[in-house]
Amino acid sequence: MLDIAEELDRWVGQGREFAVATVVAVGGSAPRRPGAALAVDSRGTAIGSVSGGCVEGAVYELCLQALDDGRTVVERFGYSDDDAFAVGLTCGGVIDIMVTPIRSQAPSRTVYAAALAAAAAGTAAAMVRITDGPDELMGRALLVRDDGSPEGTLGGHPELDRTAAGEARAMLDAGRTGTVTIGEDGSRCGRPLTLLVESSVPPPRMIVFGAIDFASALVRVGKLLGYQVTVCDARPVFATATRFPEADEIVVDWPHRYLASADVDSRTVLCVLTHDAKFDVPLLELALTLPVAYVGAMGSRRTHLDRNARLREAGVTELELARLRSPIGLDLGARTPEETAVSIGAEIVANRRGGTGVPLTGAHTPIHHDAGAGPAGRIGSVA
Repeated sequence: MLDIAEELDRWVGQGREFAVATVVAVGGSAPRRPGAALAVDSRGTAIGSVSGGCVEGAVYELCLQALDDGRTVVERFGYSDDDAFAVGLTCGGVIDIMVTPIRSQAPSRTVYAAALAAAAAGTAAAMVRITDGPDELMGRALLVRDDGSPEGTLGGHPELDRTAAGEARAMLDAGRTGTVTIGEDGSRCGRPLTLLVESSVPPPRMIVFGAIDFASALVRVGKLLGYQVTVCDARPVFATATRFPEADEIVVDWPHRYLASADVDSRTVLCVLTHDAKFDVPLLELALTLPVAYVGAMGSRRTHLDRNARLREAGVTELELARLRSPIGLDLGARTPEETAVSIGAEIVANRRGGTGVPLTGAHTPIHHDAGAGPAGRIGSVA
């Protein structure tokens, strides 16, 4: 639901009533992951998507029905050999969708409003909802903020809220969106419960070192992929807002000195485009020791071999060198800055999602790799 938080936050501010359909589970080949949502207001206005178009019409009607009767329901949509082009997923997948009305008198409206406001502002928070449990608890929500403080209730025993808050904090720390099951002891409801936890975290960072023409194209690709992009270069004549109007931040500093104080985490990607030893070696010597998601460096194969030799002389270990993606990007035959940026972006996506980078035509690999729940962007860029 939080993947469309900015618009829904506006709806809340306008006092609109609406229903939200959220993907809570998927099986097989499905285009959207848990947390993806479609919302419909009382005027019939719709935003978002739960299936890339396969079942949107049927889900739209479910939202209108939920607005009318006030009930939260979970519906399953899947492929049917007998009626492949009617309501169903012709791609062969199965998705479970929870439809929740957010009416003016709904018990959890204030919690939904707080969660949407947090996600729209880019503040770290997690929202918990029951997707499989007693009817009287469906539609309730619990919000857990970054400091661990909870808001709202799932409507059962206080122990349920404590258990759910603990699960939410763990998933928020990892930036994950997905489902968890808690047993009878934790739920205190006489039965196991399934919870959907949606994590809202600030967008991941991409730091591009080297203010060259290739960097300008990579900034645009990084923004397209949902990253907060910083360009860093020691040369003030090149590191300017005029040359990089789409960058979120431009830093004039020696790359290794800036990286030493930069705020990075396990979702951060570092792209070294300087291909100049005086910048590359001290920068990569530090970068390869950091717990970031990706480190790539531009240069020819000859440059790569020379750079590796220099890094070894600087004390970089073979295990650290193995983390370096160099020459940077996938083999697309790229020549222009834009093609090269696509190549780098494709490698970053493959690394993030567990893809192989091979053509899907004739391959027997999954289309949608599932190497664990990916990091959320501004929620739910589910990962």
